[in-house]
Amino acid sequence: MIKNKFKDVPFFDYPSVYKRHKKEFLRIFNDVCSKGAFIMQSELLDFEKNLANYTNSKYAIGVANATDGLQMLLLAAGIKPYDEVIISSHTMIATAGAVHFSGGIPVPINAGKDHLIDVEEIESAITSKTKAIMPTQLNGRVADMDSITKIARKYDLMIFEDSAQALGAKYKGVSAGNFGLGGCISFYPAKVLGCFGDGGAVICNDDEIYEKLILLRDHGRGKSSDVEIWGLNSRLDNLQAAFLNFGLSQYEKAINRRRAIAKIYDERLGTLDEIVIPPTQNGDLNHFDIYQNYEIEANDRDNLKSFLKENGVGTLVQWGGFPIHSFEKLGFTKQLEHTEKLFKKLLMLPLNLTVTDNDIHYVCDMIKKFYQ
Repeated sequence: MIKNKFKDVPFFDYPSVYKRHKKEFLRIFNDVCSKGAFIMQSELLDFEKNLANYTNSKYAIGVANATDGLQMLLLAAGIKPYDEVIISSHTMIATAGAVHFSGGIPVPINAGKDHLIDVEEIESAITSKTKAIMPTQLNGRVADMDSITKIARKYDLMIFEDSAQALGAKYKGVSAGNFGLGGCISFYPAKVLGCFGDGGAVICNDDEIYEKLILLRDHGRGKSSDVEIWGLNSRLDNLQAAFLNFGLSQYEKAINRRRAIAKIYDERLGTLDEIVIPPTQNGDLNHFDIYQNYEIEANDRDNLKSFLKENGVGTLVQWGGFPIHSFEKLGFTKQLEHTEKLFKKLLMLPLNLTVTDNDIHYVCDMIKKFYQ
């Protein structure tokens, strides 16, 4: 614990994404740009190979962003108009958008105690039109995939994973993205592995889906430039792939640091009656969490957020405070009482590679001071 001395602890320091390894990034930039290797060159192939190895997947396909990746994955697997796909309401609108633009209908259900999809509600949402379950592996944690897989087999449903926040997270030793037909990963700058703009990847183990994804990301063109299917323009830039390949070589250090920060939060905040902390690292050994976010449930959340801001601590309410089912203009009409109550308490605390242990202790001191 440190003395309550005013500090500046931003929720996320975007310039640091570049500044931490500025010298290496400049070298990469010069190398790639000097040879004019901008689109789908060896750097992309190298990154895809290394990413597949890291996730123990057969294939990794670099795409322009995770949303495109998820949409193309659904299309490659055969989602058709009006097919229903069950998702968690606690996810980004991109999850539902990918279902919509693949022709399907997103069906949001409640979030559970761990803030991921409530597996106990999945069966009640299944109809004759349901074709898939798509859990969001949220905050760097993988859902209860044993239960989800069991339900999918019972009703002959496909499984897709929105693993945008979960690169390196595991359930029973299996990496996120490997439990169904595929999963998407985001490289948005604030992710544990981020690039300098938008970027994403799809990982999968199915040969047929992989071949379709290769076509879909590049206008439907095959190796001979013959256009075989209708496709998109969604290729991961070669320069971004080179940056990400360097980041992947540092990735384990990043995860270890984030887990160390989360442990401090656990120890300092776990005894507060006014707060519910995320599942702890030793609470369930089936899970290996990478802590993309540290999302708490806090009593009097809005006033706590304001108090922390006044004392130099940046926080964030995920998705702007709006669960998927609340977007009535998009046609959602379902009421999900548990998720609505949950969203009045959710708050994400600073957890990134620029904060020090003292910064985290300061955040905890301020939270305790607020409730005292």
